[in-house]
Amino acid sequence: MDLGLKDKVALILASSKGLGLACAKAFYNEGAHVIICSRSKDNIKLAKEEINKFKPSNNNNRILGVVTDLNDENQIRTLVETTLNEFKRLDILVHNAGGPPSAPISGITKEDWQNSINLNLLSFVRVSELVLPIMQQQHFGKIIAITSVSVKQPLNNLVLSNTTRLGVVGYAKTLANEYAKDNILVNVVCPGPTLTNRMKELIKTQMSETGKSEQEVMNYWLDNIPLGRFGQPEDLANLVVFLASERASYITGTVVQVDGGFVKSSL
Repeated sequence: MDLGLKDKVALILASSKGLGLACAKAFYNEGAHVIICSRSKDNIKLAKEEINKFKPSNNNNRILGVVTDLNDENQIRTLVETTLNEFKRLDILVHNAGGPPSAPISGITKEDWQNSINLNLLSFVRVSELVLPIMQQQHFGKIIAITSVSVKQPLNNLVLSNTTRLGVVGYAKTLANEYAKDNILVNVVCPGPTLTNRMKELIKTQMSETGKSEQEVMNYWLDNIPLGRFGQPEDLANLVVFLASERASYITGTVVQVDGGFVKSSL
Protein backbone atom coordinates (compact mmCIF):
# COMPACT_ATOMS: atom_id res chain seq x y z
CA MET A 1 0.00 0.00 0.00
CA ASP A 2 1.37 3.40 -1.01
CA LEU A 3 0.82 5.66 1.99
CA GLY A 4 1.56 8.82 0.02
CA LEU A 5 4.28 10.02 2.38
CA LYS A 6 6.98 10.61 -0.23
CA ASP A 7 8.57 14.06 0.26
CA LYS A 8 6.46 14.83 3.32
CA VAL A 9 8.41 16.39 6.20
CA ALA A 10 8.21 14.47 9.48
CA LEU A 11 9.64 15.71 12.79
CA ILE A 12 10.07 12.88 15.29
CA LEU A 13 11.08 13.72 18.85
CA ALA A 14 13.37 11.58 21.02
CA SER A 15 14.18 9.52 17.95
CA SER A 16 17.72 8.20 18.33
CA LYS A 17 16.59 4.98 20.01
CA GLY A 18 13.61 2.72 20.66
CA LEU A 19 10.14 3.71 19.50
CA GLY A 20 11.23 7.07 18.10
CA LEU A 21 13.97 5.50 16.00
CA ALA A 22 11.57 2.85 14.69
CA CYS A 23 9.19 5.62 13.60
CA ALA A 24 12.03 7.54 11.92
CA LYS A 25 13.03 4.41 9.97
CA ALA A 26 9.44 3.81 8.88
CA PHE A 27 8.90 7.37 7.62
CA TYR A 28 12.24 7.36 5.84
CA ASN A 29 11.41 4.06 4.17
CA GLU A 30 8.17 5.63 2.92
CA GLY A 31 10.12 8.43 1.25
CA ALA A 32 9.54 11.19 3.80
CA HIS A 33 12.17 13.71 4.85
CA VAL A 34 12.89 12.97 8.52
CA ILE A 35 14.11 15.22 11.32
CA ILE A 36 15.36 13.36 14.37
CA CYS A 37 16.51 14.72 17.70
CA SER A 38 18.25 13.62 20.87
CA ARG A 39 20.21 15.20 23.68
CA SER A 40 23.29 13.32 22.42
CA LYS A 41 25.15 14.25 19.25
CA ASP A 42 26.74 10.80 19.21
CA ASN A 43 23.37 9.07 19.43
CA ILE A 44 22.08 11.17 16.54
CA LYS A 45 25.07 10.14 14.43
CA LEU A 46 24.48 6.45 15.17
CA ALA A 47 20.74 6.80 14.50
CA LYS A 48 21.34 8.45 11.12
CA GLU A 49 23.65 5.61 10.14
CA GLU A 50 21.02 3.08 11.20
CA ILE A 51 18.21 4.85 9.33
CA ASN A 52 20.27 5.14 6.15
CA LYS A 53 20.44 1.35 5.94
CA PHE A 54 16.74 1.36 5.12
CA LYS A 55 16.78 3.93 2.32
CA PRO A 56 15.09 2.66 -0.87
CA SER A 57 17.28 3.18 -3.94
CA ASN A 58 14.67 5.33 -5.71
CA ASN A 59 14.25 7.88 -2.89
CA ASN A 60 16.12 11.16 -2.51
CA ASN A 61 14.77 12.02 0.92
CA ARG A 62 16.95 13.50 3.62
CA ILE A 63 17.65 13.00 7.32
CA LEU A 64 18.33 16.00 9.55
CA GLY A 65 19.60 15.51 13.10
CA VAL A 66 19.28 18.28 15.69
CA VAL A 67 20.61 18.07 19.25
CA THR A 68 17.64 18.90 21.48
CA ASP A 69 16.82 18.59 25.16
CA LEU A 70 13.02 18.40 25.36
CA ASN A 71 13.17 19.89 28.86
CA ASP A 72 14.44 23.15 27.33
CA GLU A 73 11.81 25.38 25.73
CA ASN A 74 14.43 27.34 23.76
CA GLN A 75 15.94 24.19 22.30
CA ILE A 76 12.49 23.01 21.20
CA ARG A 77 12.01 26.35 19.45
CA THR A 78 15.39 26.00 17.72
CA LEU A 79 14.44 22.48 16.59
CA VAL A 80 11.25 23.68 14.90
CA GLU A 81 12.93 26.76 13.38
CA THR A 82 15.77 24.60 11.99
CA THR A 83 13.23 22.23 10.45
CA LEU A 84 11.37 25.09 8.79
CA ASN A 85 14.57 26.71 7.52
CA GLU A 86 15.74 23.46 5.96
CA PHE A 87 12.48 22.17 4.45
CA LYS A 88 10.18 25.24 4.30
CA ARG A 89 7.27 23.15 5.63
CA LEU A 90 6.34 20.67 8.34
CA ASP A 91 3.69 18.06 7.64
CA ILE A 92 3.97 15.59 10.50
CA LEU A 93 4.89 15.86 14.18
CA VAL A 94 5.46 12.74 16.24
CA HIS A 95 5.80 13.61 19.91
CA ASN A 96 7.83 11.13 21.93
CA ALA A 97 9.60 11.55 25.25
CA GLY A 98 11.44 9.28 27.64
CA GLY A 99 9.47 7.41 30.25
CA PRO A 100 9.54 8.84 33.79
CA PRO A 101 11.09 6.88 36.68
CA SER A 102 9.17 3.87 37.98
CA ALA A 103 8.11 3.98 41.63
CA PRO A 104 4.96 3.93 43.79
CA ILE A 105 3.46 7.22 44.98
CA SER A 106 5.43 7.09 48.22
CA GLY A 107 8.71 6.93 46.29
CA ILE A 108 8.12 9.99 44.11
CA THR A 109 9.65 13.35 45.03
CA LYS A 110 8.41 16.83 44.16
CA GLU A 111 11.34 17.07 41.74
CA ASP A 112 10.26 13.83 40.07
CA TRP A 113 6.77 15.24 39.56
CA GLN A 114 8.08 18.47 38.08
CA ASN A 115 10.52 16.69 35.78
CA SER A 116 7.84 14.34 34.49
CA ILE A 117 5.35 17.13 33.88
CA ASN A 118 8.02 19.15 32.08
CA LEU A 119 9.31 16.31 29.91
CA ASN A 120 6.20 14.30 29.15
CA LEU A 121 3.44 16.92 29.11
CA LEU A 122 4.86 20.42 28.71
CA SER A 123 7.23 19.42 25.89
CA PHE A 124 4.14 18.33 23.93
CA VAL A 125 2.35 21.60 24.66
CA ARG A 126 5.41 23.66 23.72
CA VAL A 127 6.22 21.92 20.45
CA SER A 128 2.54 21.91 19.43
CA GLU A 129 2.25 25.66 19.98
CA LEU A 130 5.17 26.16 17.58
CA VAL A 131 4.02 23.68 14.97
CA LEU A 132 0.33 24.56 14.78
CA PRO A 133 0.73 27.97 13.04
CA ILE A 134 2.87 26.28 10.36
CA MET A 135 0.27 23.59 9.77
CA GLN A 136 -2.54 26.17 9.76
CA GLN A 137 -0.80 28.05 6.94
CA GLN A 138 -0.45 24.81 4.99
CA HIS A 139 -4.06 23.84 5.84
CA PHE A 140 -2.67 20.38 6.56
CA GLY A 141 -0.94 18.58 9.37
CA LYS A 142 -0.75 15.37 11.32
CA ILE A 143 0.20 15.28 15.01
CA ILE A 144 0.72 11.94 16.72
CA ALA A 145 1.62 11.64 20.41
CA ILE A 146 3.24 8.47 21.74
CA THR A 147 2.16 7.76 25.31
CA SER A 148 1.64 4.36 26.98
CA VAL A 149 -1.11 1.86 27.74
CA SER A 150 -0.94 3.36 31.22
CA VAL A 151 -3.41 6.00 29.96
CA LYS A 152 -6.00 3.24 29.57
CA GLN A 153 -4.99 0.87 32.35
CA PRO A 154 -2.84 2.28 35.19
CA LEU A 155 0.29 0.23 35.81
CA ASN A 156 1.80 -0.61 39.19
CA ASN A 157 4.79 1.54 40.26
CA LEU A 158 4.29 3.90 37.32
CA VAL A 159 2.32 6.72 38.93
CA LEU A 160 4.21 9.40 36.97
CA SER A 161 3.40 7.76 33.65
CA ASN A 162 -0.18 7.00 34.73
CA THR A 163 -0.71 10.69 35.55
CA THR A 164 1.30 12.91 33.22
CA ARG A 165 0.62 10.88 30.08
CA LEU A 166 -3.11 11.28 30.68
CA GLY A 167 -2.46 15.01 30.44
CA VAL A 168 -1.01 14.41 26.98
CA VAL A 169 -4.22 12.60 26.00
CA GLY A 170 -6.38 15.46 27.28
CA TYR A 171 -4.35 18.04 25.38
CA ALA A 172 -4.30 15.95 22.18
CA LYS A 173 -8.06 15.44 22.28
CA THR A 174 -8.55 19.19 22.72
CA LEU A 175 -6.20 19.94 19.80
CA ALA A 176 -8.12 17.47 17.63
CA ASN A 177 -11.40 19.26 18.40
CA GLU A 178 -10.13 22.81 17.94
CA TYR A 179 -7.95 22.38 14.86
CA ALA A 180 -9.96 19.95 12.72
CA LYS A 181 -11.26 22.99 10.86
CA ASP A 182 -7.67 23.61 9.69
CA ASN A 183 -7.32 20.01 8.45
CA ILE A 184 -4.94 19.22 11.31
CA LEU A 185 -5.54 15.71 12.62
CA VAL A 186 -4.32 14.71 16.09
CA ASN A 187 -4.13 11.19 17.50
CA VAL A 188 -2.51 9.33 20.39
CA VAL A 189 -0.86 5.92 20.19
CA CYS A 190 -0.25 3.78 23.26
CA PRO A 191 2.47 1.14 23.15
CA GLY A 192 2.03 -1.80 25.45
CA PRO A 193 4.86 -4.03 26.70
CA THR A 194 7.45 -3.50 23.95
CA LEU A 195 11.05 -4.70 23.91
CA THR A 196 12.81 -1.37 24.17
CA ASN A 197 15.54 -0.32 26.61
CA ARG A 198 12.77 1.19 28.74
CA MET A 199 11.04 -2.19 29.03
CA LYS A 200 14.31 -3.89 29.89
CA GLU A 201 14.85 -1.33 32.67
CA LEU A 202 11.37 -2.04 34.07
CA ILE A 203 12.11 -5.77 34.07
CA LYS A 204 15.37 -5.19 35.96
CA THR A 205 13.56 -3.00 38.50
CA GLN A 206 10.94 -5.69 39.07
CA MET A 207 13.67 -8.32 39.47
CA SER A 208 15.32 -6.19 42.14
CA GLU A 209 12.07 -5.47 43.99
CA THR A 210 10.65 -9.01 43.90
CA GLY A 211 13.77 -11.18 43.92
CA LYS A 212 12.40 -13.04 40.91
CA SER A 213 14.48 -14.16 37.95
CA GLU A 214 14.40 -12.35 34.62
CA GLN A 215 12.38 -15.16 33.06
CA GLU A 216 9.85 -15.10 35.92
CA VAL A 217 9.33 -11.36 35.50
CA MET A 218 9.04 -11.69 31.72
CA ASN A 219 6.52 -14.51 32.16
CA TYR A 220 4.43 -12.22 34.38
CA TRP A 221 4.11 -9.78 31.49
CA LEU A 222 3.64 -12.46 28.84
CA ASP A 223 0.86 -14.12 30.83
CA ASN A 224 -1.10 -10.85 30.53
CA ILE A 225 -0.61 -10.47 26.77
CA PRO A 226 -3.10 -12.57 24.78
CA LEU A 227 -0.80 -12.67 21.75
CA GLY A 228 1.84 -14.23 24.00
CA ARG A 229 4.77 -12.04 22.98
CA PHE A 230 6.29 -8.63 23.63
CA GLY A 231 5.81 -5.97 21.00
CA GLN A 232 8.57 -4.81 18.72
CA PRO A 233 9.16 -1.07 18.10
CA GLU A 234 8.19 -1.64 14.47
CA ASP A 235 4.70 -2.73 15.56
CA LEU A 236 4.04 0.78 16.85
CA ALA A 237 5.83 2.51 13.97
CA ASN A 238 3.53 0.79 11.46
CA LEU A 239 0.51 2.41 13.09
CA VAL A 240 2.18 5.81 13.36
CA VAL A 241 3.02 6.03 9.65
CA PHE A 242 -0.51 4.93 8.76
CA LEU A 243 -2.05 7.64 10.95
CA ALA A 244 0.28 10.19 9.36
CA SER A 245 -0.84 9.20 5.86
CA GLU A 246 -3.75 10.25 3.67
CA ARG A 247 -5.14 6.75 4.21
CA ALA A 248 -6.12 7.96 7.68
CA SER A 249 -7.80 11.20 6.55
CA TYR A 250 -10.93 10.65 8.67
CA ILE A 251 -9.24 9.61 11.90
CA THR A 252 -8.67 12.24 14.55
CA GLY A 253 -9.04 12.43 18.33
CA THR A 254 -8.41 8.71 18.75
CA VAL A 255 -6.37 6.94 21.44
CA VAL A 256 -5.18 3.60 20.06
CA GLN A 257 -3.15 0.99 21.90
CA VAL A 258 -0.63 -1.35 20.25
CA ASP A 259 -0.35 -3.95 22.96
CA GLY A 260 -1.14 -7.47 21.80
CA GLY A 261 -4.39 -7.35 23.79
CA PHE A 262 -2.76 -6.31 27.10
CA VAL A 263 -5.45 -3.73 27.93
CA LYS A 264 -8.64 -5.54 28.92
CA SER A 265 -11.09 -2.63 29.08
CA SER A 266 -13.84 -2.31 26.49
CA LEU A 267 -12.82 1.22 25.41
